[in-house]
Amino acid sequence: MIRPIVHDEALLSRPSLPAGADDLGTAQDLLDTLRAHNQECVGMAANMIGVSRRIIVFNDEGRLRAMLNPEIVRRSRPYETEEGCLSLTGVRPATRYLSIRVRFQDTALAEHTETFTGMTAQIIQHECDHLEGILI
Repeated sequence: MIRPIVHDEALLSRPSLPAGADDLGTAQDLLDTLRAHNQECVGMAANMIGVSRRIIVFNDEGRLRAMLNPEIVRRSRPYETEEGCLSLTGVRPATRYLSIRVRFQDTALAEHTETFTGMTAQIIQHECDHLEGILI
């Protein structure tokens, strides 16, 4: 189901709680909502649709993916950039890393650890900031 986008900075500033099997519907809603906004958005976190759970979805080079409880366990090669956000107005500066290693669960709740680079890594970092209540 496509859900409305949250713009309330107070709500977006709250850290999210761990996700579990009961939150798989939220992951699907996030994927549906990202698909509906694919012309203007490449990633979303659950708090952007009003759910305070550790779930992100993102465009991974043309394939939409969901991660539950993502944790960035390694970062390398920092750089400065500017990013926009569907929940916030304007563009803001951010420090990102060209390569990251992420531990997460997929929608079958299987655990994975993967390395991401480039734009995909940047998207994941932005969405993981949302999970921590960090607004760019």
